Amino acid sequence: MPASSATGYLTTHVLDTTGGCPGAGIAIRLYRLQAGMREVLGELCTNADGRGDGPLLQGAAFTAGCYELEFDVGDYYRQRGVLLDEPAFLDTVVLRFGIADAASHYHVPLLVSPYGYSTYRGS
Repeated sequence: MPASSATGYLTTHVLDTTGGCPGAGIAIRLYRLQAGMREVLGELCTNADGRGDGPLLQGAAFTAGCYELEFDVGDYYRQRGVLLDEPAFLDTVVLRFGIADAASHYHVPLLVSPYGYSTYRGS
């Protein structure tokens, strides 16, 4: 399918499993990995619902390939007054994932605490 006809897009959100709440105010960066290079595609800060205000990637820029999301969770917990070891066990969480179908919606959530995280392909 040509890139111009792609209708897919990428979204994310963060849930703080320690506090049982959305991860508001978390800085997130998106990278495309290609030919041994890492290209910055964008960054955002999560809103009060732990989400971006729109898709991270869409339109002609949304292509099949390998990507990374970086979540600055250490800063988030420090700002909430959580006492972390220094260095923190989890400071920046990096999720590497693939997009195979440029016509689909890919949702990559992060469920996080200071000592663990999980992710999945959501809807």
